[in-house]
Amino acid sequence: MHCPFCGEADTKVIDSRLVAEGDQVRRRRECFTCRERFTTFETAELVMPRVVKQDGTRQPFDEEKLRSGLMKALEKRPVSIEEIDAALNRINYRLRAAGEREVKSMQLGEEVMTELRQLDKVAYVRFASVYRSFQDINEFKDEIERLSATNGEAAADMAKALAENHTSEGKK
Repeated sequence: MHCPFCGEADTKVIDSRLVAEGDQVRRRRECFTCRERFTTFETAELVMPRVVKQDGTRQPFDEEKLRSGLMKALEKRPVSIEEIDAALNRINYRLRAAGEREVKSMQLGEEVMTELRQLDKVAYVRFASVYRSFQDINEFKDEIERLSATNGEAAADMAKALAENHTSEGKK
């Protein structure tokens, strides 16, 4: 590691500690030439797979785009930033753990829906309506009934929350 003060290539590590819940190593270093001390942080560089869009084009994985989609679905919903970050981390982990160089956008969308189903049912239906391109109210109703059947929730409560959200969005 080059010294940031004098540019000398010869430095020594005088202390190393794990930080960021073990995801980083903090190192205190000292330059042999100028005796200045400085800190470096080391993290593993993990390559995320490329995303294959439905039209066959490929693009780099964009975590900010993923975050934006989740945030849009969860807008005005009682879900904390910490819960959203944890969901993003789980999605990223599953993508890396698969070990594939490419992932289809459909698979990525299903990962998002899996997380949203656990975080907030209204956000899940919002995302599903865009992701699956719902064309009419019957498709919403079918998805709510599927969700209600698997989770034991009342479809009326879900429909009411969606109707209230739709009404408030129409007033913007």
